[in-house]
Amino acid sequence: MTEVEARLKSKGKNFEVLVDVDKAVHFKKGEGNVKIEEVLAVDDVFYDLKKGLKASDSDLKEAFDTSDVKEVAEKIVKQGEILLPAEYRKKKQEDRVKQVIDFLARNAIDPTTGNPHSEKRIEEAIKQSGINIEDKPIEQQINKIASKLKETIPIKIETKKLKILVPAAHTGKIYNLIQEHKEKEEWLNNGDLQCIINLPAGLEMDFYDKLNAITHGSAIVEEIKEKEE
Repeated sequence: MTEVEARLKSKGKNFEVLVDVDKAVHFKKGEGNVKIEEVLAVDDVFYDLKKGLKASDSDLKEAFDTSDVKEVAEKIVKQGEILLPAEYRKKKQEDRVKQVIDFLARNAIDPTTGNPHSEKRIEEAIKQSGINIEDKPIEQQINKIASKLKETIPIKIETKKLKILVPAAHTGKIYNLIQEHKEKEEWLNNGDLQCIINLPAGLEMDFYDKLNAITHGSAIVEEIKEKEE
């Protein structure tokens, strides 16, 4: 277990907690079922963790409207900064690059030959293109990555075109899911959202799972078949 500081400035004062880095990152992103009790390495809030200066209940109450350590720690981790070690950041970046390479090797082709690219060629193209692979889900950035890669190698991601009708009650939560792949949208008079997306084929099952979870299965999806020349 690697323990690091998470910190947040509130009401002019610095507040810090000691956390497990992996669990803290998952907790901050809302991934998994991680509880704050699992995140905290020490059940105390500090002004300066390295000096061992504990925060007073009165300052916690003023800054966070509570002196409960777990409630305060939750706000610090969620809203503040987790001080990630350099080796941790490097490993996470390597993992993200590997995930992108694996996805493109399985779902992209060279449109000039119709053949897939090797992982090695994709890796070299990523390096040559200077692409910044961000710390966010692959579906939210794969189109931008592929577009940048086209400057280095001929590449095309196999996609499916879908027409989706989302009931008004769920449009707010669904927007981030479709934004990266959206080609066209239309807001209907009743507040429903009708849109057309171009989705990488390799993301289809995961997309349906997320769509159904958000809309409780109420979204209507229709695949649009491209007309052959």
